[in-house]
Amino acid sequence: MGGATLPLVLTTLGVLLLYRILTRLRSNGSVQGLVVVITGASSGLGKECARVFHAAGARLVVCGRDAGRLQQVVQELTASTTATQKQTFSPSTVIFDLAKADTIGKAAEEILKCYGHVDVLINNAGISYRGNILDTHISVQREVMETNYFGPISLTQALLPSMVHRRSGHIVVISSVQGKIAIPSRSAYAASKHATQAFFDCLRAEIEQNGISVTVISPGYIQTDLSINAVTGDGSKYGIMDKATAAGQNPRDVAHAVLKAVCQRSSDVLLAGTLPSVAVYLRTLWPALFFKLMSSRARKEQKLKENLLTFGSRTLRRPPGQDQT
Repeated sequence: MGGATLPLVLTTLGVLLLYRILTRLRSNGSVQGLVVVITGASSGLGKECARVFHAAGARLVVCGRDAGRLQQVVQELTASTTATQKQTFSPSTVIFDLAKADTIGKAAEEILKCYGHVDVLINNAGISYRGNILDTHISVQREVMETNYFGPISLTQALLPSMVHRRSGHIVVISSVQGKIAIPSRSAYAASKHATQAFFDCLRAEIEQNGISVTVISPGYIQTDLSINAVTGDGSKYGIMDKATAAGQNPRDVAHAVLKAVCQRSSDVLLAGTLPSVAVYLRTLWPALFFKLMSSRARKEQKLKENLLTFGSRTLRRPPGQDQT
């Protein structure tokens, strides 16, 4: 048994090395001239992806809810074009709300009218959530799921037949580390990302025979306004920049990683630091320990919340004019 272990390990390492070599050989792919659709392109990671893919020569179709902000993105991209760059193209815009299912069919038609087909669909638009399950209305859970799950899969299914017909295409979804592990105070968000991971894993297996690639990208925290715009248990805005978000990855770096994943036609990409990456494997290899760590985190968060509420109530009860420094 011991004698058979070493050859098995060496064979496994050899296969992994060969896979890495083949992956690197595929990294020479280009998006020059390809039709790339990006949702949520008016801000955050979507806007950075628009900049990176535009500079790489893609024919962009940028999508979002706000026509004014999208037009501003187009103006910025057009102004950034220089003679030293690759040939670039003026982006097209399609306005629609991903959370409204009845608008997605028409939006897909408008997207296809721009260039007649789609080479790459980047499902980026999404909404975050902060809250305790006990204090969260079911309507908030549905709202997050509509935007983060049903929206992307509806748009994907609307554009998929044209890709199958051409036997060519690439579908990308920006998920999250929380699509692989769940942490306290993120139930709606983590649930929507878990569902997203499962759907696109199934899709990858089903349409590979049609020459279509599927990439799921799972970043950790990114320096965007995602936490500020997150919804809380009662549906109101969270309105706070989390420390973890503020210290997160630069969205430009993540956008370049998305471009690389598209060029390599990667299947599953984890873009996170050491601790979140370890947590992903710990959830699989030692779930009991992972659950204990998450329970400890939940208790600490609850205690911190209670302390803040206590401090706030004491401050409000102080007599007028009393020193509050």
